[in-house]
Amino acid sequence: MNAPVLAPMEAKLVAELPGGPGWQYEPKRDGFRALVFRDGDIVELLSKSGKSLARYFPEVVAMIRAVRRDRFIVDGELILPVGDVLSFDALQARLHPAASRIAKLSRETPAQLMVFDCLRVDGHELSCSPLKRRRFALEEFHAAHGGPSLMLSDCSYDVGVARAWLARSGGALDGVVAKRLDEPYRSGERAMLKVKQHRSADCVVGGFRRAKGGGVASLLLGLFDNNDRLNHVGFTSGIEAAERNALVLKLRPLIEGPGFTGKAPGGPSRWNAGKESEWEPLRSELVVEILYDQVTGQRFRHGTKLLRWRPDKAPSQCRMDQLIHELRPAELATIGD
Repeated sequence: MNAPVLAPMEAKLVAELPGGPGWQYEPKRDGFRALVFRDGDIVELLSKSGKSLARYFPEVVAMIRAVRRDRFIVDGELILPVGDVLSFDALQARLHPAASRIAKLSRETPAQLMVFDCLRVDGHELSCSPLKRRRFALEEFHAAHGGPSLMLSDCSYDVGVARAWLARSGGALDGVVAKRLDEPYRSGERAMLKVKQHRSADCVVGGFRRAKGGGVASLLLGLFDNNDRLNHVGFTSGIEAAERNALVLKLRPLIEGPGFTGKAPGGPSRWNAGKESEWEPLRSELVVEILYDQVTGQRFRHGTKLLRWRPDKAPSQCRMDQLIHELRPAELATIGD
């Protein structure tokens, strides 16, 4: 079994789920994608980029090695519950150079594997088989070997059910994936369709960064905590090129420190090669509504989309408690109901 040759099938982001017959829908949890290979005593967990995750999740490797099947390949998501949430921060903390640290975390906060596809079982190659057959094999595999650490993803063939997952899941899902029942596993291709879960939040514009031409490159977003400190929570950069220079004129009269009175942007990091990222602070007078996908460590994990300015909203109303944080296992348990 040559694990590195196989790349995971990926998803194309779409605005709406496809309807009609021939589709399987699956809730998308928020974790680390992993192709899991077992060949005798050899176990490998490969990320989407093809890098090994095995040394970072020894408890998952041990669980896979304990399965009473010598050779198989399954596709899934590594997720990590901490208390009552699924914590992406805790997953990232596993990517640590020290084996002793990884071993400690694996004991204190063990990860789980949520499987959603089966590509090989014993001597049976399934990657060229249609999804319908692969799902049947996966359900058989899980029925024989599943448990608290090896879980089976829900699925439905009804687009109405899938849309209801998005509508009622709150913070419990990253999105929903649609797959053709009659198609093989298309390794390395964007052959699935995905609708992401997005939420909106009203944020204070606490500062901005300039583009090379002098216009606004991005707005820095803040939210007030329980101590009325304005914390930097992310940015939005989807500003039309024609508006960048005009926006500087709007912001210039508000340039005044400190901008953020709690957690502030900038400072050395691995993303700016140890150099301070320059930004200009603003008085807390402007509010924008943004669209975001996930929150990790009280920050928007990715860049956000600017929906509109909110002159009707008081900055003091823009608070941390409006955010939907990490995914909750208790909510995940209700998705398939």
